[in-house]
Amino acid sequence: MSTLNSTPVTSVAEIRKTFLDFFASKGHTVVPTSSLVPGNDPTLMFTNSGMVQFKDVFLGSDKRPYVRAASVQACLRAGGKHNDLENVGYTARHHTFFEMLGNWSFGDYFKRESLKWAWELLTEVYKLPAEKLWATVYIDDDEAYDIWTKEIGLPPERVVRIGDNKGAKYASDNFWMMADTGPCGPCSEIFFDHGPAIAGGPPGSPEQDGDRYIEIWNNVFMQFDMQPDGSIKPLPAPCVDTGMGLERLAAILQHVHSNYEIDIFDALIKAASRETGEQDLNNKSLRVIADHIRATAFLVCDGVNPSNEGRGYVQRRIIRRAIRHGYKLGKKTPFFHKLVPDLVALMGDAYPRLAAQGARITDVLRVEEERFFETLEIGMQILDAALAGGAVVLPGEVAFKLHDTYGFPLDLSADVCRERGLEVDEAGFHAAMDRQKNQARAAGKFKMDRALEYTGAGHAFTGYERLAEPATVVALYADGLAVEQLITGQNGVVVLSTTPFYAESGGQIGDQGRLTAPGISFSVDDTLKIKADVFGHHGVQQEGTLKVGDAITAQVNTQLRAATVRNHSATHLMHKALREVLGEHVQQKGSLVNADRTRFDFAHNSPVTDEQIREIEARVNAEVLANVATDATEMDMESAQKSGAMMLFGEKYGETVRVLSIGSSKELCGGIHVGRTGDIGLFKIVAESGVAAGVRRVEAVTGENALAYLQSLEATVQSAAGSLKANPADLLQRIGQVQDQVRSLEKEVSALKGKLASAQGDELMTQAVDINGLKVLAARLEGADAKTLRDTMDKLKDKLKTAVIVLAAVDGDKVQVAAGVTSDSVAKFKAGELVNFVAQQVGGKGGGKADMAMAGGNDASKLAQALDSVLAWVQQRA
Repeated sequence: MSTLNSTPVTSVAEIRKTFLDFFASKGHTVVPTSSLVPGNDPTLMFTNSGMVQFKDVFLGSDKRPYVRAASVQACLRAGGKHNDLENVGYTARHHTFFEMLGNWSFGDYFKRESLKWAWELLTEVYKLPAEKLWATVYIDDDEAYDIWTKEIGLPPERVVRIGDNKGAKYASDNFWMMADTGPCGPCSEIFFDHGPAIAGGPPGSPEQDGDRYIEIWNNVFMQFDMQPDGSIKPLPAPCVDTGMGLERLAAILQHVHSNYEIDIFDALIKAASRETGEQDLNNKSLRVIADHIRATAFLVCDGVNPSNEGRGYVQRRIIRRAIRHGYKLGKKTPFFHKLVPDLVALMGDAYPRLAAQGARITDVLRVEEERFFETLEIGMQILDAALAGGAVVLPGEVAFKLHDTYGFPLDLSADVCRERGLEVDEAGFHAAMDRQKNQARAAGKFKMDRALEYTGAGHAFTGYERLAEPATVVALYADGLAVEQLITGQNGVVVLSTTPFYAESGGQIGDQGRLTAPGISFSVDDTLKIKADVFGHHGVQQEGTLKVGDAITAQVNTQLRAATVRNHSATHLMHKALREVLGEHVQQKGSLVNADRTRFDFAHNSPVTDEQIREIEARVNAEVLANVATDATEMDMESAQKSGAMMLFGEKYGETVRVLSIGSSKELCGGIHVGRTGDIGLFKIVAESGVAAGVRRVEAVTGENALAYLQSLEATVQSAAGSLKANPADLLQRIGQVQDQVRSLEKEVSALKGKLASAQGDELMTQAVDINGLKVLAARLEGADAKTLRDTMDKLKDKLKTAVIVLAAVDGDKVQVAAGVTSDSVAKFKAGELVNFVAQQVGGKGGGKADMAMAGGNDASKLAQALDSVLAWVQQRA
């Protein structure tokens, strides 16, 4: 009998804490939630289950200092294979963001403990009525069936065997597979019976899709290894992987049927009601907003900012869907970001990173809201017009226009259509997308390299201490397959018994060098990990034949290693300086360290100013000049945390960690570093740029590369001074004089163009066509630029009074187009739509306000025809 909780557990916060406390009492290590962006896993867009952070453990490529673990994992299912976005708000249990309660065994306990503890927690701690619980097992899993019926005492009629339901062996909801091959095994799901008042039948029955019986917990027993031919072999160390949805469990414990009625959603829905003014708390749009604030806030917290591709595009879709539902409720000004403080109050204690970044999350969401609200109203008008008059399908071209011009993701248009019982011509949308070659693609590309099939023991890495090492060849690979030898000229991968070569990790590239023996030479071009403790030396057999079992000398390229090490050590000092100068919100988003430079990506919402760059450089170079000895110490994770070492959120760390102290910086790092900070020599930032929304990139050089960079700059200054016939010291003054001369000449040219355009404008007035008092003019201006087009447009609008005007100019193949509508005519004619209509005919696009808009194109040969089409465009709308 558990004594952890003698009173009913009801709130989400209590459920979360009680779960972790229960499994801690069973010897489990409580592991923090990992990032929504999976660390070192290119196969997933987002963390979608609790087992993601343990995937390498199940695959055998990673080890942990514990064999039992429990966590409450933040999960997201809104992109890629697992996408629940379109159902959110319309069903009782679909979410984009949710929390997964899970416990794991890595070769320790198995079915008996897993199922008995699940029963104990549900019935004795959470106090669920035992008579309300059902279980399923895989059809052949007699062991699990007997545990349920004979040991736990669940009546046999409430334990359902689930078998083959998809026409193939092991293809069952109760047989879990990580992939087509690899770890797999049967599972046992636990269901809660809401009672006969709710429609639906028990699991395995024809009525199982009803809402009466709800799955709350799944216990997966990974005991087999699926082979390519479909056969299975027992795993040497069977594991347990469980998952229970926190929101579903809370609904049961709080005696409500919908997840949106639990305490955390009740509070968020009321906050959404407060900000939108919608008083009906059952409104589906309030549910959408309440769900989406959790997903978007946690994504920003984990460094995913709105953008037009990959994870950032999914983030943008979720934000804009929430905004559109607020708009639907009549909210025409930004409101969504105002829910962040409410969310922090509800979840900040469980997720301290959320609380720490509340202000930044609010700022990111506010900026995205303001950007979308600028085009939301006109986009909705276009959508409404396209669906008016009994239309049953939204044309693909219109859906694409909404996406391309007004930032409406396809699923946002589909969302609106579904509310009205209509459909979207998705095939037409994608056809339009394909035709627009320069349109940013929405989906990121995720690829997975197949690992070499190495089954031998791990090897020692001696590269921290030595650059050369005697070793034995233990495995060879060519074209991904194991071989016994590599001959001259053959590309291959070599595995050694021990190695001084550093394998690419943590942003630092792999070492290069040579493997040699009498008459044998293998050139190592890169070093990569095959497993956590097995390195592959990739390269070319230059001389002789290299065989498995050969004794060789492994020699790292010392010059490249030294340059790489300088850059890597400088990266740590720069990271600390960035946080000191820009703020604690700075977090690493990626890095690349090679012999040439260091490239460091980090979360920050605005460009780094020149003044800030100088300050960062000064701080790093001060550390270099101090010439302090560096120190790398291996310790367990708890000791590392107590030491104050900085850790990268979402990264995976092994059984022991390496704490690097370099200058005033202390971080976890397995890379190789200088002996003293003075070995870096000199640090210079050479580039700063934005690589994604909310992510900046800094590139820097050190040592000899920094000297070469400064010498190159000096040569450029000398050359520029010579061209301008000035001393280098007087260069800025001379440049200012030249700029003044250029501006003066530009003013003269602009004045001449204005006179020419004015004369042409007076002449063009006579070409305007009258349509019931509306003057329509579409003409080409010779020698005009964008400013001249705008100025001439303003003069023509003043003179023609009531008019629709299109003016164009040509420079080579490039076309500039301006459209203008007088204020008394904008109700019928939109300059933005007109200019886009003309621009598309000349190979471009554009937009703007209702009374004035600009566009560009690259096909001047179609301009005459495009201008001729303006009259018909106006007549259709007159």
